[in-house]
Amino acid sequence: MKFGIDRLLAEAELRKELAGKRVALVAHPASVTAGLEHSLDALIASRDINITAAFGPQHGLKGDKQDNMVESPDFTDPVYNIPVFSLYGEVRRPTGQMMSTFDVVLVDLQDLGCRIYTFITTLLYILEEAAAHGKAVWVLDRPNPAGRPVEGLTLQQGWESFVGAGPIPMRHGLTLGELGHWFIDHFKLDVEYRVIEMQGYDPDAAPGFGWPLDQRIWINPSPNAANLNMARAYAGTVMLEGATLSEGRGTTRPLEIFGAPDIDARAVMAEMERLAPKWLRGCALREIWFEPTFHKHVEKMCHGVHIHAEGGFYNHQDFKPWRLQALAFKAIRRLYPDYPIWRGTDFKYEYTNDVLAIDVINGGPGLREWVEDAAAMPSDLDALAKADEERWEEERRRYLLY
Repeated sequence: MKFGIDRLLAEAELRKELAGKRVALVAHPASVTAGLEHSLDALIASRDINITAAFGPQHGLKGDKQDNMVESPDFTDPVYNIPVFSLYGEVRRPTGQMMSTFDVVLVDLQDLGCRIYTFITTLLYILEEAAAHGKAVWVLDRPNPAGRPVEGLTLQQGWESFVGAGPIPMRHGLTLGELGHWFIDHFKLDVEYRVIEMQGYDPDAAPGFGWPLDQRIWINPSPNAANLNMARAYAGTVMLEGATLSEGRGTTRPLEIFGAPDIDARAVMAEMERLAPKWLRGCALREIWFEPTFHKHVEKMCHGVHIHAEGGFYNHQDFKPWRLQALAFKAIRRLYPDYPIWRGTDFKYEYTNDVLAIDVINGGPGLREWVEDAAAMPSDLDALAKADEERWEEERRRYLLY
């Protein structure tokens, strides 16, 4: 199979359409060819594409920031002497001056298939600015490693943010190229848009179910996205960024685990099993102990849980990461009624103010309110989510390219 970048490099007819045009590239560390060459280097080496600028999203063009919510500066590439603009620094939306450096922008970003992953918001902002400035946008498409399943509540109107680009559920089941088509229709954008589709891609094929395990190795699209297991779990574990529990930052398995110094992980897992055993299917949960070297609970021994959505434990259709993590919160609240699960409004999450991070992450307060309601059962959250999921399944159908 071929990703979009590999098709562009291999097919002269595609590149001909860029002849005589100034071209910019939006990329990150996972923007590599099948031969593991970074897309910026490969495109410039092709010699028939005039790269005049590059853009780096959160964490940088080739990787420069390990922790979350750390901004990156603009700079001049020391090898190619072109401007590299940060879309996670002084601005997150490209300025008019940035837009003036190109005619066509190529977006080559590996996404994780989750609404909160900031690369999809970066795509939306680029599309909006391209529409305003008469520029063309090409997405060099890549797989959605979480596959086609849809899960979670839809972002509510008024809860839009840099981690909430529009009314889609947490796990959207689209590739970045497909999502761009939806953005254009939903936000009624008049923009020249093209997807360089993947060739030979089957999002339902085992064993990767979204990621071609037999053909492409995993490259971290962001520092804490270390493997396919993380990508599968992320639609649930990302909610831990709004909680006081550790999500494993400061360990070697971030966003695959959760825990804290003052919870009994065995009791939590038992309560999860008692409340909603169906929500634990498709993976294995393993009791662990870990001590973060930085971030939450630094240098404190935490009792926790490792989510294994991999190997023989993984069932693609049964695994529900958003429900699983919601259930963990519910179990902790039932076991520890006064436990301070949520980070407070003093924690400014992704450029928001005076709101709880957990609500920003979920695109509204529904998940948190369900956790806090002692009378609310798993069936209540399931009913809310299923309605949103079924609506999105129908809405997204026309945008599927594979």
